[in-house]
Amino acid sequence: MQPKSGANETAITEFILLGLVETPELWPVIFVLFLFAYLVTVGGNLSILAAILVEPKLHTPMYFFLGNLSVLDVGCINVTIPSMLGRLLSDRHSLPYGAYLTQLFFFHLLVGVNCFLLTAMAYDRFLAICQPLTYSTRMNQTVQMILVAVSWACAFTNALTHTVAISTLNFCGPNVINHFYCDLPQLFQLSCSSTQLNELLLFAVGFIMAGTPVALIATSYAYVASAVLRIHSSQGKKKAFSTCGSHLTVVAIFYGSGIFNYMRLGSAKLSDKDKVVGVFNTVINPMLNPIIYSLRNPDVQGALWKMLMGRWSLA
Repeated sequence: MQPKSGANETAITEFILLGLVETPELWPVIFVLFLFAYLVTVGGNLSILAAILVEPKLHTPMYFFLGNLSVLDVGCINVTIPSMLGRLLSDRHSLPYGAYLTQLFFFHLLVGVNCFLLTAMAYDRFLAICQPLTYSTRMNQTVQMILVAVSWACAFTNALTHTVAISTLNFCGPNVINHFYCDLPQLFQLSCSSTQLNELLLFAVGFIMAGTPVALIATSYAYVASAVLRIHSSQGKKKAFSTCGSHLTVVAIFYGSGIFNYMRLGSAKLSDKDKVVGVFNTVINPMLNPIIYSLRNPDVQGALWKMLMGRWSLA
């Protein structure tokens, strides 16, 4: 798919990504840092996933969703960072138009699934703490699979909508993007045609993709907080807040960086702050998730330790 152009305009066939820094002397440092972050993220998330698969104690709905979250984190960082590292090695910073749209689609697909999956995890905590007697029937395997399938379907629709909408815009120059991966705000700045409808679409769909999940998560945890405060055992309160605290930390980081990134489309020029937020979206969030869940969760810690010592259960 090639970008359209007017009669007297030259269609852009590729974009030039300037990367995180424009100083060539710093590129080796950036390469080493991001390669390390990439390896830590992939290794950490795959370790969490492996621990969930091999430890029978973790075969519960909460860890089913956590395993899916680990898969998404690995996918998200693979969409953006390897291509950036490749450009640093080859000293070639251009990206074909089709490759840009492909990266854009998969990035929004995986981030969108993440939005709904975090909501499903909040619903799981609500049922487990507020309605424990019916938890096993309301959160059975069928319900879990339906929640994940709906998350993928909604995210796919969102990603496809934005990709098709952006492909209708004209790009006739310049083609230099002050960023290190492909996203909508950067393309809006370069379009020769009006992006008003695209920006309205992003706000409208963003309200559904972010606003609705945030409202549902907040509602779920309002009920959870009320139920936890009624627990008389201090040990019970500590355990409930521990599992919920990990999830709320991930939610705060994920939605905080996302809202900053997409609610600033009216700004005249995208700055280096957007690169910092981009690092959070593509690297920090996926890298922190396994650390947050493993540090605050003794069950995950125990399963990881058993894996490291080669003593996992085959039951």
